[in-house]
Amino acid sequence: MPRKEKKKRNKEYKRQPTLYKGRLEITRSGMGFVVVEGLEKDVIIRPNDFNKAFHGDLVRVEVTKGDAKSGRMQGVIVQVIERKQKQFVGVVEVNRDFAFFIPDTTKPIPDFFIPANLLHGAKDGQKVIAQIVAWEKNDKRPRGEVVEVVTPEKEADLAMKEILIQQGFPLSFTDEVMEESSRIPDLISKTEIKKRRDMRDTLTFTIDPVDAKDFDDAISYNKLKNGHLEIGVHIADVSFYIDEDSALDVSAYERATSVYLPDRVVPMLPERISNELCSLRPHEDKLTYSCVFQINAKGEIKDCWMGRTVIHSNHRFTYEDVQEIIETGTGLYDKEVLHLNEIARKFRAKRMKEGAINFSS
Repeated sequence: MPRKEKKKRNKEYKRQPTLYKGRLEITRSGMGFVVVEGLEKDVIIRPNDFNKAFHGDLVRVEVTKGDAKSGRMQGVIVQVIERKQKQFVGVVEVNRDFAFFIPDTTKPIPDFFIPANLLHGAKDGQKVIAQIVAWEKNDKRPRGEVVEVVTPEKEADLAMKEILIQQGFPLSFTDEVMEESSRIPDLISKTEIKKRRDMRDTLTFTIDPVDAKDFDDAISYNKLKNGHLEIGVHIADVSFYIDEDSALDVSAYERATSVYLPDRVVPMLPERISNELCSLRPHEDKLTYSCVFQINAKGEIKDCWMGRTVIHSNHRFTYEDVQEIIETGTGLYDKEVLHLNEIARKFRAKRMKEGAINFSS
Protein backbone atom coordinates (compact mmCIF):
# COMPACT_ATOMS: atom_id res chain seq x y z
CA MET A 1 0.00 0.00 0.00
CA PRO A 2 1.42 3.44 -0.95
CA ARG A 3 2.59 5.50 2.02
CA LYS A 4 0.19 8.36 1.21
CA GLU A 5 -2.82 6.01 1.10
CA LYS A 6 -1.77 4.31 4.34
CA LYS A 7 -1.45 7.68 6.08
CA LYS A 8 -4.92 8.68 4.85
CA ARG A 9 -6.42 5.39 6.07
CA ASN A 10 -4.83 5.78 9.53
CA LYS A 11 -6.14 9.34 9.74
CA GLU A 12 -9.68 8.16 8.92
CA TYR A 13 -9.38 5.36 11.47
CA LYS A 14 -8.51 7.85 14.20
CA ARG A 15 -11.63 9.83 13.38
CA GLN A 16 -13.88 6.88 14.19
CA PRO A 17 -15.76 7.88 17.38
CA THR A 18 -15.59 5.81 20.56
CA LEU A 19 -19.18 5.10 21.58
CA TYR A 20 -20.50 3.55 24.79
CA LYS A 21 -23.97 2.75 26.11
CA GLY A 22 -24.90 3.41 29.73
CA ARG A 23 -27.12 5.20 32.26
CA LEU A 24 -26.81 8.94 32.84
CA GLU A 25 -26.51 9.97 36.47
CA ILE A 26 -26.70 13.69 37.28
CA THR A 27 -25.33 14.93 40.60
CA ARG A 28 -26.68 17.80 42.72
CA SER A 29 -23.99 20.06 41.29
CA GLY A 30 -25.38 19.42 37.80
CA MET A 31 -22.49 17.36 36.46
CA GLY A 32 -23.31 14.15 34.66
CA PHE A 33 -21.70 10.73 34.57
CA VAL A 34 -22.55 7.89 32.21
CA VAL A 35 -22.14 4.56 33.99
CA VAL A 36 -20.87 2.03 31.45
CA GLU A 37 -20.77 -1.67 32.28
CA GLY A 38 -17.21 -2.99 32.02
CA LEU A 39 -15.47 0.37 32.43
CA GLU A 40 -13.67 1.10 35.69
CA LYS A 41 -14.53 4.80 35.58
CA ASP A 42 -17.62 6.64 34.39
CA VAL A 43 -17.67 8.97 31.40
CA ILE A 44 -17.95 12.60 32.54
CA ILE A 45 -20.69 14.64 30.84
CA ARG A 46 -20.89 18.42 31.19
CA PRO A 47 -24.40 19.98 31.39
CA ASN A 48 -24.13 21.49 27.90
CA ASP A 49 -23.52 18.01 26.50
CA PHE A 50 -26.62 16.26 27.93
CA ASN A 51 -28.44 16.82 24.61
CA LYS A 52 -32.00 16.30 25.90
CA ALA A 53 -31.05 13.40 28.19
CA PHE A 54 -32.42 13.29 31.76
CA HIS A 55 -31.17 11.63 34.93
CA GLY A 56 -31.55 7.85 34.69
CA ASP A 57 -31.94 7.71 30.91
CA LEU A 58 -30.23 4.97 28.91
CA VAL A 59 -27.97 6.86 26.49
CA ARG A 60 -25.26 6.50 23.89
CA VAL A 61 -22.20 8.63 24.64
CA GLU A 62 -19.32 9.61 22.39
CA VAL A 63 -15.94 10.03 24.10
CA THR A 64 -14.37 13.39 23.21
CA LYS A 65 -11.44 13.45 25.63
CA GLY A 66 -9.32 10.68 27.14
CA ASP A 67 -9.72 6.96 26.63
CA ALA A 68 -10.45 3.74 28.52
CA LYS A 69 -6.73 3.11 29.12
CA SER A 70 -6.16 6.41 30.92
CA GLY A 71 -9.40 5.86 32.83
CA ARG A 72 -10.39 9.52 32.63
CA MET A 73 -12.93 10.17 29.89
CA GLN A 74 -15.18 13.05 28.97
CA GLY A 75 -17.95 12.78 26.44
CA VAL A 76 -21.10 14.06 24.82
CA ILE A 77 -24.44 12.29 24.67
CA VAL A 78 -25.39 11.56 21.07
CA GLN A 79 -28.58 9.54 21.57
CA VAL A 80 -31.27 8.94 24.18
CA ILE A 81 -31.98 5.23 23.78
CA GLU A 82 -34.65 4.94 26.46
CA ARG A 83 -36.11 7.35 28.98
CA LYS A 84 -36.24 6.07 32.52
CA GLN A 85 -39.01 8.47 33.52
CA LYS A 86 -41.94 8.78 31.13
CA GLN A 87 -44.15 11.07 33.24
CA PHE A 88 -43.46 13.99 35.58
CA VAL A 89 -45.15 15.81 38.45
CA GLY A 90 -45.21 19.60 38.46
CA VAL A 91 -47.23 22.81 38.12
CA VAL A 92 -48.75 24.45 35.03
CA GLU A 93 -48.53 28.15 34.25
CA VAL A 94 -51.36 28.87 31.83
CA ASN A 95 -51.39 31.72 29.31
CA ARG A 96 -54.15 32.43 26.79
CA ASP A 97 -53.32 29.87 24.09
CA PHE A 98 -50.65 27.74 25.72
CA ALA A 99 -49.04 26.82 29.02
CA PHE A 100 -45.73 25.88 30.53
CA PHE A 101 -45.27 22.85 32.75
CA ILE A 102 -42.62 23.28 35.44
CA PRO A 103 -41.38 19.87 36.68
CA ASP A 104 -41.11 19.44 40.44
CA THR A 105 -37.53 18.11 40.55
CA THR A 106 -34.02 19.06 41.60
CA LYS A 107 -32.62 17.53 38.40
CA PRO A 108 -32.01 19.68 35.29
CA ILE A 109 -35.21 19.20 33.27
CA PRO A 110 -36.53 22.05 31.09
CA ASP A 111 -40.09 23.36 31.28
CA PHE A 112 -42.52 21.73 28.85
CA PHE A 113 -44.48 23.75 26.30
CA ILE A 114 -48.12 22.61 26.40
CA PRO A 115 -50.65 23.72 23.75
CA ALA A 116 -54.08 24.69 25.09
CA ASN A 117 -55.72 21.61 23.54
CA LEU A 118 -53.40 19.31 25.53
CA LEU A 119 -54.11 20.87 28.95
CA HIS A 120 -57.18 18.64 29.38
CA GLY A 121 -58.85 20.94 31.87
CA ALA A 122 -55.78 21.96 33.89
CA LYS A 123 -55.96 25.49 35.32
CA ASP A 124 -53.20 27.98 36.07
CA GLY A 125 -51.22 27.01 39.18
CA GLN A 126 -52.61 23.49 39.44
CA LYS A 127 -50.41 20.52 40.18
CA VAL A 128 -50.53 17.97 37.37
CA ILE A 129 -48.90 14.86 35.95
CA ALA A 130 -47.55 15.47 32.44
CA GLN A 131 -45.67 13.57 29.76
CA ILE A 132 -43.54 14.46 26.74
CA VAL A 133 -45.28 13.98 23.39
CA ALA A 134 -42.57 15.40 21.10
CA TRP A 135 -39.21 17.13 21.18
CA GLU A 136 -38.07 18.55 17.87
CA LYS A 137 -34.36 18.66 17.09
CA ASN A 138 -33.98 22.44 17.23
CA ASP A 139 -36.39 23.10 20.13
CA LYS A 140 -34.97 23.96 23.54
CA ARG A 141 -37.94 22.50 25.39
CA PRO A 142 -40.22 19.50 24.73
CA ARG A 143 -43.89 19.65 23.86
CA GLY A 144 -45.96 18.06 26.59
CA GLU A 145 -49.45 16.91 27.53
CA VAL A 146 -51.30 16.86 30.85
CA VAL A 147 -52.38 13.30 31.68
CA GLU A 148 -53.89 13.97 35.11
CA VAL A 149 -54.90 16.99 37.19
CA VAL A 150 -54.07 16.52 40.88
CA THR A 151 -57.07 17.89 42.78
CA PRO A 152 -56.86 18.54 46.58
CA GLU A 153 -58.60 15.24 47.37
CA LYS A 154 -55.92 13.43 45.33
CA GLU A 155 -52.94 14.99 47.16
CA ALA A 156 -52.46 11.97 49.44
CA ASP A 157 -52.65 9.67 46.43
CA LEU A 158 -49.97 11.71 44.65
CA ALA A 159 -47.20 10.67 47.07
CA MET A 160 -47.59 7.03 46.03
CA LYS A 161 -47.82 7.93 42.34
CA GLU A 162 -44.64 10.02 42.55
CA ILE A 163 -42.70 6.98 43.75
CA LEU A 164 -43.82 5.08 40.64
CA ILE A 165 -43.25 8.01 38.28
CA GLN A 166 -39.71 8.66 39.51
CA GLN A 167 -38.83 5.03 38.90
CA GLY A 168 -40.29 5.11 35.40
CA PHE A 169 -43.16 2.76 36.27
CA PRO A 170 -46.33 3.40 34.19
CA LEU A 171 -49.39 4.46 36.20
CA SER A 172 -51.81 2.74 33.85
CA PHE A 173 -51.99 0.30 30.95
CA THR A 174 -52.36 1.45 27.36
CA ASP A 175 -55.68 1.00 25.53
CA GLU A 176 -54.01 -1.62 23.32
CA VAL A 177 -52.94 -3.68 26.34
CA MET A 178 -56.40 -3.48 27.93
CA GLU A 179 -58.06 -4.40 24.63
CA GLU A 180 -55.80 -7.45 24.24
CA SER A 181 -56.55 -8.64 27.77
CA SER A 182 -60.30 -8.29 27.20
CA ARG A 183 -60.11 -10.63 24.18
CA ILE A 184 -58.65 -13.57 26.15
CA PRO A 185 -61.32 -16.28 26.57
CA ASP A 186 -62.41 -17.28 30.07
CA LEU A 187 -62.97 -20.97 29.42
CA ILE A 188 -60.21 -23.56 29.15
CA SER A 189 -60.75 -25.81 26.15
CA LYS A 190 -60.84 -29.60 26.42
CA THR A 191 -58.14 -29.68 23.74
CA GLU A 192 -55.78 -27.67 25.94
CA ILE A 193 -56.49 -29.85 28.99
CA LYS A 194 -55.61 -32.98 26.98
CA LYS A 195 -52.16 -31.49 26.25
CA ARG A 196 -51.38 -31.24 29.97
CA ARG A 197 -50.92 -33.43 33.01
CA ASP A 198 -54.32 -33.40 34.69
CA MET A 199 -53.90 -32.91 38.45
CA ARG A 200 -57.39 -31.64 39.23
CA ASP A 201 -58.15 -34.62 41.49
CA THR A 202 -55.03 -34.04 43.62
CA LEU A 203 -55.45 -32.13 46.90
CA THR A 204 -54.18 -28.62 46.17
CA PHE A 205 -54.24 -25.34 48.08
CA THR A 206 -52.75 -21.85 48.06
CA ILE A 207 -51.10 -19.98 50.95
CA ASP A 208 -51.06 -16.18 50.68
CA PRO A 209 -51.37 -12.98 52.75
CA VAL A 210 -54.89 -12.25 53.99
CA ASP A 211 -55.26 -9.24 51.65
CA ALA A 212 -53.85 -10.95 48.54
CA LYS A 213 -55.93 -10.86 45.37
CA ASP A 214 -53.66 -12.74 42.98
CA PHE A 215 -52.86 -16.30 44.04
CA ASP A 216 -50.07 -17.18 41.63
CA ASP A 217 -48.64 -20.30 43.30
CA ALA A 218 -50.04 -23.43 44.91
CA ILE A 219 -48.91 -26.68 46.50
CA SER A 220 -50.40 -30.16 46.08
CA TYR A 221 -50.19 -33.24 48.30
CA ASN A 222 -50.64 -36.87 47.26
CA LYS A 223 -49.66 -40.16 48.95
CA LEU A 224 -48.57 -42.74 46.37
CA LYS A 225 -49.01 -46.53 46.50
CA ASN A 226 -45.22 -47.03 46.63
CA GLY A 227 -45.12 -45.18 49.96
CA HIS A 228 -43.64 -42.02 48.53
CA LEU A 229 -45.20 -38.62 48.96
CA GLU A 230 -45.86 -36.64 45.80
CA ILE A 231 -45.57 -32.89 46.31
CA GLY A 232 -46.40 -30.51 43.49
CA VAL A 233 -45.35 -26.87 43.32
CA HIS A 234 -47.50 -24.99 40.82
CA ILE A 235 -47.33 -21.49 39.34
CA ALA A 236 -49.84 -19.86 37.03
CA ASP A 237 -49.01 -20.48 33.38
CA VAL A 238 -49.13 -16.85 32.24
CA SER A 239 -47.36 -17.69 28.97
CA PHE A 240 -50.48 -19.53 27.76
CA TYR A 241 -52.46 -16.30 27.77
CA ILE A 242 -49.86 -13.88 26.39
CA ASP A 243 -48.46 -14.07 22.87
CA GLU A 244 -44.80 -13.26 22.35
CA ASP A 245 -44.16 -9.66 21.21
CA SER A 246 -47.81 -8.72 21.77
CA ALA A 247 -48.69 -5.44 23.50
CA LEU A 248 -49.25 -7.41 26.72
CA ASP A 249 -45.85 -9.09 26.40
CA VAL A 250 -44.02 -5.82 25.74
CA SER A 251 -45.81 -4.09 28.63
CA ALA A 252 -44.99 -6.91 31.07
CA TYR A 253 -41.34 -6.90 29.95
CA GLU A 254 -41.08 -3.15 30.56
CA ARG A 255 -42.72 -3.34 34.00
CA ALA A 256 -40.78 -6.50 34.95
CA THR A 257 -42.64 -6.91 38.26
CA SER A 258 -45.67 -5.97 40.30
CA VAL A 259 -44.96 -3.13 42.74
CA TYR A 260 -46.14 -3.38 46.35
CA LEU A 261 -46.66 -0.01 48.04
CA PRO A 262 -47.99 0.56 51.58
CA ASP A 263 -51.56 1.14 50.41
CA ARG A 264 -51.77 -0.62 47.03
CA VAL A 265 -50.41 -3.13 44.57
CA VAL A 266 -49.57 -1.94 41.06
CA PRO A 267 -49.71 -5.13 38.96
CA MET A 268 -47.37 -6.15 36.18
CA LEU A 269 -50.37 -7.35 34.18
CA PRO A 270 -53.96 -6.08 33.90
CA GLU A 271 -56.16 -7.27 36.76
CA ARG A 272 -58.23 -9.46 34.47
CA ILE A 273 -55.12 -11.60 34.00
CA SER A 274 -53.40 -11.27 37.39
CA ASN A 275 -56.51 -11.41 39.61
CA GLU A 276 -58.79 -13.59 37.49
CA LEU A 277 -57.44 -15.77 34.66
CA CYS A 278 -54.05 -16.48 36.28
CA SER A 279 -55.11 -16.35 39.92
CA LEU A 280 -55.26 -19.88 41.34
CA ARG A 281 -58.56 -19.28 43.07
CA PRO A 282 -60.24 -22.16 44.90
CA HIS A 283 -62.79 -24.37 43.14
CA GLU A 284 -61.73 -23.28 39.64
CA ASP A 285 -59.75 -25.13 36.97
CA LYS A 286 -56.48 -23.31 36.29
CA LEU A 287 -53.58 -23.74 33.86
CA THR A 288 -50.22 -24.03 35.58
CA TYR A 289 -46.57 -24.89 35.14
CA SER A 290 -45.50 -27.38 37.77
CA CYS A 291 -42.60 -29.13 39.42
CA VAL A 292 -43.71 -32.44 40.96
CA PHE A 293 -41.45 -34.29 43.41
CA GLN A 294 -41.56 -37.80 44.83
CA ILE A 295 -40.12 -37.86 48.36
CA ASN A 296 -39.49 -40.94 50.52
CA ALA A 297 -39.93 -41.31 54.29
CA LYS A 298 -36.36 -40.05 54.90
CA GLY A 299 -37.10 -36.80 53.09
CA GLU A 300 -35.03 -37.75 50.04
CA ILE A 301 -36.15 -36.70 46.56
CA LYS A 302 -36.48 -39.88 44.50
CA ASP A 303 -38.03 -38.45 41.35
CA CYS A 304 -38.88 -35.10 39.79
CA TRP A 305 -41.10 -34.06 36.89
CA MET A 306 -41.62 -30.61 35.35
CA GLY A 307 -44.20 -29.54 32.82
CA ARG A 308 -47.55 -27.96 32.04
CA THR A 309 -50.53 -28.99 34.14
CA VAL A 310 -54.13 -28.20 34.96
CA ILE A 311 -55.07 -27.99 38.65
CA HIS A 312 -58.14 -27.32 40.80
CA SER A 313 -57.41 -25.67 44.15
CA ASN A 314 -59.42 -27.10 47.05
CA HIS A 315 -58.81 -24.25 49.49
CA ARG A 316 -57.31 -20.82 49.94
CA PHE A 317 -55.20 -20.58 53.13
CA THR A 318 -53.74 -17.42 54.65
CA TYR A 319 -50.36 -17.44 56.42
CA GLU A 320 -52.20 -17.10 59.72
CA ASP A 321 -54.42 -20.11 58.95
CA VAL A 322 -51.43 -22.37 58.33
CA GLN A 323 -49.48 -21.04 61.32
CA GLU A 324 -52.45 -21.81 63.59
CA ILE A 325 -52.59 -25.41 62.30
CA ILE A 326 -48.84 -25.80 62.91
CA GLU A 327 -49.13 -24.44 66.45
CA THR A 328 -52.39 -26.16 67.52
CA GLY A 329 -52.22 -29.32 65.42
CA THR A 330 -55.84 -29.00 64.28
CA GLY A 331 -57.69 -27.44 61.38
CA LEU A 332 -58.72 -28.05 57.79
CA TYR A 333 -56.31 -30.47 56.07
CA ASP A 334 -54.30 -30.53 59.31
CA LYS A 335 -52.62 -33.91 58.62
CA GLU A 336 -51.40 -32.74 55.22
CA VAL A 337 -50.24 -29.33 56.47
CA LEU A 338 -48.37 -30.84 59.43
CA HIS A 339 -46.72 -33.45 57.19
CA LEU A 340 -45.60 -30.76 54.73
CA ASN A 341 -44.22 -28.70 57.62
CA GLU A 342 -42.29 -31.73 58.88
CA ILE A 343 -40.73 -32.23 55.44
CA ALA A 344 -39.91 -28.53 55.17
CA ARG A 345 -38.11 -28.68 58.53
CA LYS A 346 -36.03 -31.65 57.32
CA PHE A 347 -35.02 -29.83 54.15
CA ARG A 348 -34.20 -26.67 56.09
CA ALA A 349 -32.04 -28.58 58.58
CA LYS A 350 -30.21 -30.29 55.72
CA ARG A 351 -29.56 -26.96 54.00
CA MET A 352 -28.15 -25.41 57.17
CA LYS A 353 -25.95 -28.45 57.78
CA GLU A 354 -24.52 -28.09 54.27
CA GLY A 355 -23.54 -24.47 54.87
CA ALA A 356 -26.56 -22.39 53.92
CA ILE A 357 -26.76 -18.89 55.40
CA ASN A 358 -29.87 -17.88 57.34
CA PHE A 359 -30.73 -14.27 56.48
CA SER A 360 -33.10 -12.53 58.88
CA SER A 361 -34.48 -9.00 58.73
